[in-house]
Amino acid sequence: MEMKDINILLAEDDKNLGTVLKAYLDAKKFNTTLKVNGKEAYDEFIKGNYDFLILDVMMPVKDGFTLAAEIRETDKETPILFLTAKSLPEDKMKGFKLGADDYLTKPFSMEELLARIEAILRRTQAHKTPVNKEFFTIGKFSFDVTRHILSADGESQKLTSKEAELLKMLCANKNETLDRSEALKHIWHDDSYFNARSMDVYVTKLRKYLKSDPTIEILNVHGVGFKLITE
Repeated sequence: MEMKDINILLAEDDKNLGTVLKAYLDAKKFNTTLKVNGKEAYDEFIKGNYDFLILDVMMPVKDGFTLAAEIRETDKETPILFLTAKSLPEDKMKGFKLGADDYLTKPFSMEELLARIEAILRRTQAHKTPVNKEFFTIGKFSFDVTRHILSADGESQKLTSKEAELLKMLCANKNETLDRSEALKHIWHDDSYFNARSMDVYVTKLRKYLKSDPTIEILNVHGVGFKLITE
């Protein structure tokens, strides 16, 4: 991931913190623009070309939630990381309902900020560029994406459309964590509790289909998602 190609819009009304964050992100090769209130940030977003948004929740003129809601009216894709002095569950839920990708509660370390940014970019960029491969090799298995067929040792298993989509996403993120919420939104179009339980059932089915090859594992990454491990 080339950080020098990533444009970040940072909206933070604490000038000292904003200056420190901008200097740190610039040192990490991001292109960072700092604005000190929500209105300035929105005006900059409209005219700029940004890959990532870091928005403080409590800002003058226009707060971070209002800013995010306005941005999401026209842009559903650009990742949003909220910065907040509060850690109340209802505030976090409000942020996620507005389309936030993550939340960081002050005070936080620069290393944690960088880790959150990199994790969000990995999963959003993976899905921004759809994998157009028609075949994947997983251990001894071959997976025909178009025909939904998983084959090994002369035997074939026809997958359902959701099984095939889920396996395709796991293959595209092989040996990396597939974010549960991203998979739910992509395949089920809704990351509700009911759909999450449904996805767990599909993961169990895929494990069953792949169990004849001991070099393959689909791991649960607690609180995050799943990881397809192959040698």
